[in-house]
This record gives sequence, structure tokens and C-alpha cells, in this order.
Amino acid sequence: MTMIKPYVMGIDIGGTNTVFGIVDARGHVVASDSIKTRKHANFDDYIKELHDGAERLIKLNDAEGKIQGIGIGAPNANYYTGEIVNPPNLPWGPIIPLAETVSKVFGGIPVAITNDANAAALGEMTYGAARGMKDFIMITLGTGVGSGIVVNGQLVYGHDGNAGELGHVIMKRNNGRICGCGRAGCLEAYCSATGVARTAREFLEIRTEPSMLRNLDIEEITSKDVYDAAMAGDAIAKDVFEYTGKLLGEAIADMIVFSSPQAIILFGGLAKSGELLLRPLQESLEKNIMPIFKGKTKVIISELKESDAAVLGASALGWEAKYRYEAPTTAVSVKHDDDSEKA
Repeated sequence: MTMIKPYVMGIDIGGTNTVFGIVDARGHVVASDSIKTRKHANFDDYIKELHDGAERLIKLNDAEGKIQGIGIGAPNANYYTGEIVNPPNLPWGPIIPLAETVSKVFGGIPVAITNDANAAALGEMTYGAARGMKDFIMITLGTGVGSGIVVNGQLVYGHDGNAGELGHVIMKRNNGRICGCGRAGCLEAYCSATGVARTAREFLEIRTEPSMLRNLDIEEITSKDVYDAAMAGDAIAKDVFEYTGKLLGEAIADMIVFSSPQAIILFGGLAKSGELLLRPLQESLEKNIMPIFKGKTKVIISELKESDAAVLGASALGWEAKYRYEAPTTAVSVKHDDDSEKA
């Protein structure tokens, strides 16, 4: 009798792109694809495109009838309820029954969800730089700033599933930038890819020296534009990274006080900026950290490919969904015992 090789699907819903992949029991991403997250203002239209894309991938890889569970990482995704609540960087809301909807369109396959940064942390802990670590914080520097906090080998969810939103600690108490979450002065408003572009626009408006960035439409400037200009020696662009790294270092100094992690792991497009970001970050961290914590926490870059980390982390939830969910079309009956969040 031929054994059916089981798979799960990991889905990472980011503010810009949604990446989905088929993952086998050994953690190998068999195949992956992506769609644009913001293409559809209507959630049902988005789900239809996601389903169609996933079904194509499943058929192309002979995985029909073999998907045992689906795990999803998404902004403001609640592990306990299966819902996305007031997502700051998504065009839908205020409450999206994500797990129930996805399970339904995929024919009742069990679904588990968590915050996208938590999913990335699970992937890093299982397959990346955090292997063997029981205490670390994953910081995702993408369209927004997310975080996954692992303490004693367990993801921190809090009593309601919403813990760990370090991207929304307030860095500027007075006259701070309005954040997508509705508050002002959040770390995300300054240290995300979007925040870098906002800083560049502000610097161009208040400073007068020449800059490569002045050749671009100021409203269309991206963090990649700022990076390219900084690498070419542009003074304003380099100062944008100095400012970003300084604020991020200050924030990390406070995060370390909270849980004394072995490492802070940086993940996402902005983390690829190298020394442009890391040097001012480290200098700021050293300046602001409490003496008792000096030299104890490493700041390192994720070892995983940007697409794989979140997909692999989400896939770990897919296996959990297979074994833990008694009702496949709901995500509210999750046990809260000590091993409920293990990859």
C-alpha cells in the first residue's frame, strides 16, 4: 500500500505581498508563490485570488488531497480566536474571520493563524539563527514593524492573543508621526520601510543640500531608493539610516530590559541594509542599554530567505492545526496548555 505523503500550507500575509507555500514534514518548502495583498479592497475577492493561486500550486506539485493543515501569519492575527482585528496595514476590517474563511474555501482543511512576526519567529526558531535558543525576540522590518517574543521556548501571546506588538511602542511622545494603528509616535512610523521613506521626505523638505533623492518624485520615494542613494554616498540618504538606526537601537535597549533575550534577530527587507543600519543601531544600543545587560544580547540578521521564514513558521501552525483542532471550520477551540505554541 502506497503511503500518501502529507503536506501543510504556510501562508504569510504581509502589508505588500502574500506568500504561500507547500511544506513537507521535514520543513522543506516544496514550492511557493505570491500575490499582491492590497490588490483587492474586498476581502472575499482577495481570498478568491489566494485560493486560486494556492490550488494551482497544489495541482502543479501533485499535492491534491495531501494538504493536512494550513498555517497563516498575518498582521494582528489572533492565535486564540482565528480572527484579524483592526489590521493597521491591510485594507480590510475591522474584524476578519480569517481562519474560518480560509478553512471553508479550502474544503474544511483545519487552519491556525498567528501574528506574521510570530510566524517568522517560529520559522527562525525551527530552521534559522534561533535554533537552540529559548529566549529571543524577532523584529520584522518590512512595510510595518512586527515582533515575535519567545520566552523559555514559548511564543508570548498574552491572555488575549495580542501580546508582542513592539512595533507600536511609542518612541516620540510629543508631535510624533501618525501610525497606521491610529496612535502617534510608534516605532513602526519611523523604523519600517515606510518610515524610512517618510524620514527621507522630511529631510528633503527641511534641508537644502543636493541629493540624488531630489531627482525622484518626493511622494514616490521608497526605502530602496534611500538605500541605493546611501550606498552611492548621498549625505541625506546616509543620515536617514543614521536616524533610523538610532531610534531602533533605543527601542531594542528597552526590549532587552523586558525579557533579557539571548538575541535580537532582525528580519525583512530593511534588515538587509547592512552596516548602514547596524552601525548606528549598535552605537545607540550601547549608549542606552542598562549596564547589567551590556554584552549579553546579540543583534543578528535572520539566516532564512525572506519568503521562507514566515512560510515555514506558518507551516508549523499548519501541523498544529491538523492535530489540535477538533472542529475544522473554527479557530476558537485551541487548548491553552503549555505546549500549544510549540513548532
